[in-house]
Amino acid sequence: MTYTANEKQSWFLIHTNPRQEERTNSNLRAWNVETFYPQIRTYRVNEFSGVRQYTAKPLFSRYLFARFHIESMYHKVRYTRGVQGIISFGTRPVEVDQEIIELIQSRIGEDGFVKIGSDLHPGDIVLIKSGVWKDFTGVLEREMKDSDRVVVLLNTINYQARLQIERTIVEKLGEASYSA
Repeated sequence: MTYTANEKQSWFLIHTNPRQEERTNSNLRAWNVETFYPQIRTYRVNEFSGVRQYTAKPLFSRYLFARFHIESMYHKVRYTRGVQGIISFGTRPVEVDQEIIELIQSRIGEDGFVKIGSDLHPGDIVLIKSGVWKDFTGVLEREMKDSDRVVVLLNTINYQARLQIERTIVEKLGEASYSA
C-alpha cells in the first residue's frame, strides 16, 4: 500500500497477547508497518552451575510501538495475529509523541538493549529520594529479579531494616564498600 504525502503516519502503542511481542512485531512488519520493540537485557543465575544466563526481555511487557496511518491501516493492525488491541482513549487510538520514541531510542546501547537505571552494585551507599524513607541512606544489598526493585539495608539510630523499594527512587552516593 502506498501513501500520499498528506497522509500522516503516527506512533501508537500496541497491546499484545501474553508473551506474543516477538510474533506481533514480526506480523506487523509483514504488513510493512514500522515497529519499535524496545528490549532490555536480563539475566538469571543457573541454580546448578551458578552461571549467569543472559536473555532479552521486553522493556514493556505485552506492549510495542507501531507507526502507521490510522485511517488506512487501523483494521489491518488491529486484527494482526498477536495484537490484543491498540491503546485508545474512548474509541480513538492515542498517538504516542515522537519525543517519547526518541527518548527510549536514545537509551539503546551498542548491544541493542535499552539501558535502564543507574549502575548500582551491591554494597553501594544509596540515598532514598522519595517516599516514607526519603533522605535516609543505606547500603544496596541486591537487585530483585525483575530489575525494577532493589533491597536496601537501611541504617538508622540503633535500628537496621531491610527494605524492598523501587529502583527509580534510589540514588547512588558512593562506591561499593560492603559486600552483601
